[in-house]
Amino acid sequence: MDWSQAQKELSDSLVPLHGQREATLIADWVMEALSGRRRLERLLMKTEPLSPETLATYRGYRDELLAHRPVQYVLRECWFAGMKFFVDEGVLIPRPETEELVEWIARELSDAVSGSLLDVGTGSGCVAVTLAKKLPGMNVHAVDLSDAALAVARRNAHDLDAPVVFHQLDFLDRTGWDLLPPLRWLVSNPPYVPLREKETMDPHVVKSEPDIALFVPDEDALVFYRALGEFAGRRLERGGSLYVEIHEERGPAVRELLLQLGAIEVIIRKDFQGKDRMIKAVW
Repeated sequence: MDWSQAQKELSDSLVPLHGQREATLIADWVMEALSGRRRLERLLMKTEPLSPETLATYRGYRDELLAHRPVQYVLRECWFAGMKFFVDEGVLIPRPETEELVEWIARELSDAVSGSLLDVGTGSGCVAVTLAKKLPGMNVHAVDLSDAALAVARRNAHDLDAPVVFHQLDFLDRTGWDLLPPLRWLVSNPPYVPLREKETMDPHVVKSEPDIALFVPDEDALVFYRALGEFAGRRLERGGSLYVEIHEERGPAVRELLLQLGAIEVIIRKDFQGKDRMIKAVW
C-alpha cells in the first residue's frame, strides 16, 4: 500500500462516521503524523510504499478511529493557538471556542505589564500555557483536581517552555481557596453540560473524554459558576475580572448569578458561530 492509497482508504472508511469533509481532514492529519510531512511535501512520495512498521501503525490508527476514538487521542496531539499540545483521555480535547476565549483575554490584557492570573480546571493546560506565552509579564497559575490532567498540563508547559505554576485541589471545596495566591484575573472553561444531555451527544465525545471535565448535575448546572463568582468576590483584587466559557443556552442565567455574587459589570460575548459562549465579569 502506498501513501496515496492509504490516505484514500482511511478517508473513505471514515465518511460514514464523520461525513466527507471531516473524514478528509482526519485522514490528512493522520498521514502528516505518520510521515512527518505536510500535504504538498507528501505529493512527492504518494506512490512510495509504506514500510511494514508504518503500515502496522497506520492500521492501528485506522482501527482506533473506526471504533469512535477521537483522532486527537489516537495521535496524542491537538493544535491550539498555533501550538501542538499533548493530549490523552485524562483531559478534555481543546475546542475552537476555548481558543476564542483565550484570544479575547490576550487582547484585553496585552497592555498589562504584571499581575497574577489563575486558570481553574486547567485540563491539558492549553489556556494557561497559551496565556503564559502570549503575556510574558503575567504570573500564570493553574489548578485542577485530577492527577492525570495535571501530568498532561505539566508536560505541555515543559514542552512549550511556558512558566506556569500548577496547584492540585478541588475548586468546589472552598476550604482550599486560601492556598491560592492573590489574583487580578480569573479564567475558566469549567464543566457546564447538564448530565441529561449526555445521551444526545456525539459518541466520539461521551465514549472517550472525561466526564469530570464535561458534565454537571441537572439540578445544579451552574455549580462551577457559583464557585467562581464566590471566589472572585473573595480573592480578586479590586477591579479584577473573571473570564469564563459558558453553555450557549446559559448566558443570561450565568450573568444574573454573577451579578448577584457581586460583579459590577457582566459582558456576554458570542463565538464565531454567533452563539453566546463567553463571559467577562468585573469585580
